[in-house]
Amino acid sequence: MAGKLLDYNQLVETALRGAVREALKRVAEFGLPGNHHFYITFRTDQPGVELPDYLHERYPEEMTIVLQHQYWGLEPGEDAFQITLSFNKVPERLVVPYAAITAFADPSVQFGLQFRVAPNTDARPAISSPAPVGEADTTTPAAAAEDPAERKTGDVVALDAFRKKKT
Repeated sequence: MAGKLLDYNQLVETALRGAVREALKRVAEFGLPGNHHFYITFRTDQPGVELPDYLHERYPEEMTIVLQHQYWGLEPGEDAFQITLSFNKVPERLVVPYAAITAFADPSVQFGLQFRVAPNTDARPAISSPAPVGEADTTTPAAAAEDPAERKTGDVVALDAFRKKKT
């Protein structure tokens, strides 16, 4: 360690990923309280990510999942979490390392985190892309419960549409 500077940005990101892990552990134990729901965006090309080939083909770089009504078997581990989600009424098991997460949001309380994740240059090449670059739909069928008019597409998730309106 002598002669090297402390990377405080990396230390903070590691701590915040720990907060995501703890939130998932609480949800696995007690369920989602009230109106809480999570949007989790992750790099599909990262080591340790496991998802069916057809989903990897559709989302070769990044994917957003929604934990709200239809999810099962949430198992948060130390380095990754596992979850079963329904895609076109077919249950599929996903494994997502915390290190692959690029964004975590709970719109019900206007909370969100963004993380830096470098693209994996050793990842398998994309077979096809469902839309032109920059216009890929990063929401999954699990997000179908949301109003389609409020969903945003692309690499950035805008949370304004999900914020509670002040009355």
